[in-house]
Amino acid sequence: MSGQTPNPAILGVGAYRPAGRLTNADLEARLDTSDEWIVKRTGIKERRIAGPDDSLVAMGIDAGGKALAAAGVQPADVDLVIAVSCTSQSQIPGIGPRIASGLGIPQAGSFDLNAGCAGFCYGLSAAADAIRAGNARRALVVAAERLTDWVDPDDRSVAIIFGDGAGAVLIGEPTEGAADAGIGPVAWGSDGTAASTIELRPRPSDGRMFLGMEGSAVFRWATTQLTAVARRACDLAGVAPEKLDAIVFHQANLRITESIARSLRATDAVMARDIVESGNTSGASVPLALSRLIDEGQVGSGDAVLLFAFGAGLTYAGQVVRLP
Repeated sequence: MSGQTPNPAILGVGAYRPAGRLTNADLEARLDTSDEWIVKRTGIKERRIAGPDDSLVAMGIDAGGKALAAAGVQPADVDLVIAVSCTSQSQIPGIGPRIASGLGIPQAGSFDLNAGCAGFCYGLSAAADAIRAGNARRALVVAAERLTDWVDPDDRSVAIIFGDGAGAVLIGEPTEGAADAGIGPVAWGSDGTAASTIELRPRPSDGRMFLGMEGSAVFRWATTQLTAVARRACDLAGVAPEKLDAIVFHQANLRITESIARSLRATDAVMARDIVESGNTSGASVPLALSRLIDEGQVGSGDAVLLFAFGAGLTYAGQVVRLP
């Protein structure tokens, strides 16, 4: 590599959405809830549900392959793969090396990263820094989640929220003519004192571990504490919030994302609303939502997009990217 510090950018985006669907009508049929109640509190109308063949590795390979194809880059030209997930059933081995192998990426550096729902933004920052430091030329960040493996289907507080899927981005130096493209510095942090608000808890009936969440506490924390962090991400990138072209928040709750956007006064920015049809897909939600905006033509070359996520830990992270 040259002596000049490379300025990495997102070169390609890919997404995998399982074929299975869980609608609000399906939930109405077996839980004490209603479509109106769910939409009012979360914005969700349906969720994608992974099938037996939709393993984290399989979904990650599909999304990663689409990101490579979108960038026009061959697997042999990728030298770092970061797999983001908080829902793996097995910690050993990690899913990163298996995703790399499945994509035909030879001998790439690879590791797994778990930062809860903020994992993708953490992974994107780590990959960008590896390129800036000269440790990689092209890096693939793959976020794959099967939240439904960890959700008690009879627990209304979480069963209405979560879905499955995978999203991926390939990053590297932008092509000539895309000088403004790039990935801004990350604004991140954590609050471990509130870690118990989102955690695995034993079900009283059989002791099996399922995801538990204190939704009201998380809502208050997100809507009162995170606007300043999102604004800091904009400041670090030198982009005023009102100049953003789009905002891709973690798709946790539509009321949360709209509240933070209003506080930022980013009134002209396109707002990602992938949650309506995908539910909360944790670490995969940001790349899935970004992919949808690109596919629908709502964002394009040169656009400044704020990526921002928060969740279990509690962790949070965000950065402004400018699309090539």
